[in-house]
Amino acid sequence: MQPQIVSISDPASGAEAKILVSLGFNCFSWRPVLADGAREMLWSHPDFAGGNERPSGSGIPLLFPFPGRIGQAKYTFGGREYQLEPGDPLGNAIHGFVHKRPWRIVDRRPEKIVGEFQASVDDASLLERWPSDFRIRVSYEVRGRELLSDIRFENTGGGPLPCGFGTHSYFRLPLAAGAAPEETLVYAPVSKIWELQDMLATGRVLPVPAGMELDRGGPLAGRQFDTSYTDLQPEADGLVHTWLREPSSGRTVTQLFDTSFTQCIVYTPPHRQAICLEPYTCLPDSFRLTAEGHETGLRVLAPGEAYETTIQIGAS
Repeated sequence: MQPQIVSISDPASGAEAKILVSLGFNCFSWRPVLADGAREMLWSHPDFAGGNERPSGSGIPLLFPFPGRIGQAKYTFGGREYQLEPGDPLGNAIHGFVHKRPWRIVDRRPEKIVGEFQASVDDASLLERWPSDFRIRVSYEVRGRELLSDIRFENTGGGPLPCGFGTHSYFRLPLAAGAAPEETLVYAPVSKIWELQDMLATGRVLPVPAGMELDRGGPLAGRQFDTSYTDLQPEADGLVHTWLREPSSGRTVTQLFDTSFTQCIVYTPPHRQAICLEPYTCLPDSFRLTAEGHETGLRVLAPGEAYETTIQIGAS
């Protein structure tokens, strides 16, 4: 398939973004105009636009109807066991379906684009792997130094729809030319983590270990993350604020989202050219953990029910 790439731009500020519609509706480039000119704030593999690189490894992968892993690529819902495709070396399913499939454009303007994926329309084979048909619609808009996304997912089938949503944004490091990436300050208002075993939550919630704190805005400084944080605290505006800051210049990238996002995964890829701050509406492997009595954030939408949320990314 020939890659389908769409560019959007804000005529007032000169900001631009590029979206790979044919692979997950992934916004893989965002270039706001800053004091030193237009600057790329997202990381993607140099060959990602060709459509042949790992779908979850660049730009802003959209994770639905489940973010993160499902253990052993199977789960039980409504008394039925469902089998998924293994997606990691441990045999777990990972990151849902929509990040690695073509989407459709349903609206397009110079500064904004809206894409949609529906299981029954775009890949009917998914109806054997998930309890109900679903539709997800996402928009990207560049406005000044902001990249705005509205997200809506809905149950378009006849039975209950269990679901969770997340993003996996790769924020490019360093934030400013000539800066040291490892000096980047990282902040998220979190105070607890889920204990992981073989990359799956055990059900135990623990205090954040020493050296892994994010609520103080400390430097990256060689720290390795593939960590599931929880207990997110909103600010006075009701939103959860996360940010990255280059200390010498003060350049800051913020990511704001509402409290329907109950988890924040932080990941440092091996190449260290980016860091991922990943808001999730539910904990990975939610089916198992919910059955064990844990509060995971897993939503179950009735037929015709929808949920809407927004993620705001800005540079200053």
